[in-house]
Amino acid sequence: MGMEGDRNVMWDFLRPGRMASVDSGSPYKVTLTKRTPLISLTEQGAATGNLRVNLAWSMRAADFTPGRSAGSLLRNPLSVLKPQVVQAQGPAMVNVDLDLACMYELADGTKGVVQPLGNFFGDLHKPPYVETSGDDRFGSPSGETIYVNLDKKDEIKRLLIFVYIYDGTPAFDRTHAVVTLFPNTGPRIEIELDERAPQARSCAVLLIENRKGNLMVRREVKYVYGFQAELDRLYGWGLQWARGYKSKT
Repeated sequence: MGMEGDRNVMWDFLRPGRMASVDSGSPYKVTLTKRTPLISLTEQGAATGNLRVNLAWSMRAADFTPGRSAGSLLRNPLSVLKPQVVQAQGPAMVNVDLDLACMYELADGTKGVVQPLGNFFGDLHKPPYVETSGDDRFGSPSGETIYVNLDKKDEIKRLLIFVYIYDGTPAFDRTHAVVTLFPNTGPRIEIELDERAPQARSCAVLLIENRKGNLMVRREVKYVYGFQAELDRLYGWGLQWARGYKSKT
């Protein structure tokens, strides 16, 4: 699936950042940020077994109930004492369909994508050693999940985990999405898609790279206006893309 157009990209140039460490206040979670975008699964002793990558999202609370702006409170300070009227969720609600996907490049040069669209579900036990659980169109708490067989890490060169909005209005600014990595051992690793990018349809979330046996995870969070083809150009994957569609269910 791809979309040609202006190569107008919203993203931050990632300067060399510090390595993330286990948060002393939350010993079972590491959050990758702009300041600490890197973590080594190898140094954490977590580069074996199956790595679970999960996407979960919800609509931002402000989009469900009308809020009171600071200006309206100044004009009518007594309005704070009145209960708010909760309007029914009608056509104004955005139907968000976030998909979790992965571009892969293996050590032998093989490249491809694992994603629900087109039924490219992958395989955990043979190349590409990446497999998706399928497509969750409703943003349920379990979300969508991709599995990576890290016992085959020597055959993996790099993996780009990304999220795209298949259909409907671009709504990254109206959703709260989190991608979480659950290694076989050690703390989980979280990356929040917390930057507002109202017109973006895709986001490169993280890059997993095998650097001479050291398996590194790097936060990306780069938003683009297009789809997989535009992410491909950003990271130089060199795949051929065509527009794809989901069956209506």
